[in-house]
Amino acid sequence: MTNEAAARRVHIIQGEYKVISDPDVVLSTILGSCVAACLRDPVAGVGGMNHFLLPGSANPGMGGGDATRYGVHLMELLINGLLKKGAKRERIEAKVFGGAKTIATFSNVGEQNAAFAMQFLRDEGIKVVGSSTGGEHGRKLEFWPVSGRARQYPLTGAETQKTVAQEQRPAPVQKPVESSIEFF
Repeated sequence: MTNEAAARRVHIIQGEYKVISDPDVVLSTILGSCVAACLRDPVAGVGGMNHFLLPGSANPGMGGGDATRYGVHLMELLINGLLKKGAKRERIEAKVFGGAKTIATFSNVGEQNAAFAMQFLRDEGIKVVGSSTGGEHGRKLEFWPVSGRARQYPLTGAETQKTVAQEQRPAPVQKPVESSIEFF
């Protein structure tokens, strides 16, 4: 097993995913009502993590910046990223984290996120080998994508509120790229 002190940390923020085949990398994220799916193929030695804010998918016509907030988009990107790096769908295993109910007066989007992730993985035929979802506090998550090891730390009330504030910020809208190509 890798030396934890020597591990290179890669932080995943809301709307991102990463696929890694380096055994010296640990992926980390902070979750409130968001969910992170951690997937890996133990034979191919590749794994990854995503971090999404909302279950389901964006409305048609929404820009790419908005789509990254949704589970269906990030789940597909993560699975396809694994397959491109040599993973086989039938060997992929998953661990799901997050989905806390961080604000008592809001609807339980965290529970919806967790339920969405579990159903999506079932529909894709991906075995869930571990999960830790729900609760009232956020969590810090670490995932070693090659070994499949995962570790979480509960956040304090203040840390959870900071995470909630970050989750409630609007996603940055991506501006169209200027093009100097002329079509006739």
